[in-house]
Amino acid sequence: MAAVGALALARWPRLVAHRPPLAPRVTAVLGRPQSVVQGEERQGSRDAARGRLFQRLGLMLRIAAREGGPDPALNTQLANVVEQCRAKNMPKASIEAAIHGAERSAAAAARLLYEARGPGGSALLLEVLTDNPRRSQHDVRLILTRHGGTLAEGARHGFEQKGVVRVGPRDLRGHPVSLEAALEAALEAGAQDVCPDEEEEEEEEPALKFICETSALRNVREHLEASGLRLLSAAIEYLPRDRVTLPEGTREQAEHLLQALGDCPDIVRLYHNIQ
Repeated sequence: MAAVGALALARWPRLVAHRPPLAPRVTAVLGRPQSVVQGEERQGSRDAARGRLFQRLGLMLRIAAREGGPDPALNTQLANVVEQCRAKNMPKASIEAAIHGAERSAAAAARLLYEARGPGGSALLLEVLTDNPRRSQHDVRLILTRHGGTLAEGARHGFEQKGVVRVGPRDLRGHPVSLEAALEAALEAGAQDVCPDEEEEEEEEPALKFICETSALRNVREHLEASGLRLLSAAIEYLPRDRVTLPEGTREQAEHLLQALGDCPDIVRLYHNIQ
């Protein structure tokens, strides 16, 4: 089964103005090598993205703790989110602060699912956590409009809910997990399918994604963990029933839309059916 999630976003080359033949090439900024400056810019961008990720995970922790209690042993949803936080190296103190903060928080956050259409008739589902639904809907609608999309009922019918457990490419002992071993683990755990997952950007090698019925998610998660695999996340997700292939120009527009939606702090999960 094809991996689900956001497209790998294209990186565009910078436009550099032409200089006269004898003009010296600029290699430093204020006495600092250009490579150092560019490296700091990239690091700053990664830090900002990580900050947005931790903000979303913190909100997910508070929602899960408020709905099912602060003990992960008694709250499967919270346990799944905690697993995701650990996989993303979120500090333990931040995780505990978010869980305990759920009891003190006066603002009631809402969990919303927006249906949308993107360029080329592609289908999108946006999972949103927010304490201001009206503002979030306005922000999402604006992003969609700017990039050739629109909120549209009916897009949900192109997806089905499944349990999805992601594990690292190496087990807890550091040994590589072969696809053959993963298939055997899937059969033993009761999963329906397993495939490489290219979406785990922080993993040097492709992670593995186990897919199961939603009712079997907890059982599959526990079996995989007991077998020595390194869990990255476990959650109920929307998987597309079919995928659409977009022509080059439309695909570029869709990539810009997905990038803009990914930068929206209220959107915690983004699903699409683009090939």
